[in-house]
Amino acid sequence: MKRVFSGVQPTSQIHIGNYIGAIKRFVDLQDDMDCFFCIVDLHSITVPQDPKKLYENSLQLAALYMAVGLDPNKVTLFLQSHVPAHSELAWLLQCNTYMGELNRMTQFKEKSKGKDTVTTGLYTYPVLMAADILLYGTDYVPVGNDQKQHLEICRDVALRFNKKFGETFVIPDPLISKFGARIMALDDPTKKMSKSNENKHSKINLLDTPSKIKKSIMKAITDSDSEVRYDVENKPGVSNLMTIYNILGGLSLEDIENKYAGLGYGAFKKDLVEIVVLSLEPIQKKYEEILNSGEVEKVLKKGAEKANEVSNEFLEKAKINMGFVVF
Repeated sequence: MKRVFSGVQPTSQIHIGNYIGAIKRFVDLQDDMDCFFCIVDLHSITVPQDPKKLYENSLQLAALYMAVGLDPNKVTLFLQSHVPAHSELAWLLQCNTYMGELNRMTQFKEKSKGKDTVTTGLYTYPVLMAADILLYGTDYVPVGNDQKQHLEICRDVALRFNKKFGETFVIPDPLISKFGARIMALDDPTKKMSKSNENKHSKINLLDTPSKIKKSIMKAITDSDSEVRYDVENKPGVSNLMTIYNILGGLSLEDIENKYAGLGYGAFKKDLVEIVVLSLEPIQKKYEEILNSGEVEKVLKKGAEKANEVSNEFLEKAKINMGFVVF
């Protein structure tokens, strides 16, 4: 089986953009691929985190992974900080990565813009991400367009390492959805839905109440027109809502357009509220059951054991090829 690796930061609640663009896809992959899904808690501390929140969010994210349908018997689910090889390989790769490459990273530019101080961790973030991927002999990485640049530097560093020290790492390929990989903010459909957006109505979190979901969707930016039509360039807000409707409701874009022809945005949004609420209801119920069962800790411990076993093989190979003494 081909191997897949991906990770999500436990920095706050997971929103439907994360779910549709990434986590929902993980469920589809688990039957056909050897999947390693990581809660990348080390990545989260590139910016300040409240220790208590980081702890809670990490366990909650694991519970959500399981609640949306990831089967611990099919996938390896673990915490990044439980596998020391991630940090060690990141250092080895940093010593084979150039500053010019990191200077070109657009996410660093965006996240550091306007800040008086920026951590070196935020700067070297792509190298740790490369270590995450390369440690498992990863064939495919599900990524959005915003992460594609990070995967490119991962490939470049791996190719350089292999050429310099001998064949060590598998060169991973991106796995990008043609549709739905990028869900936009409800308050600004020109920007990706983001955890860091301070406007709570810019996103819908998986654990939001029905009343919060309704308010966020009804407040979602559309346009001065009233036609429900998929046109990303001219109607980005409506197109974004139609994407959510299509993926969660199972109705094609063409059928959505026909269903709401002449009805306007009110009827369309009202039905979308019901679709989102019904889609998230079973996830929320299962999440509460899992979180209170004590199962999360057992799954993460078992996952870390397997992740350590696999990652240590690649780390040891990298160290031997670089000339380190390994007994």
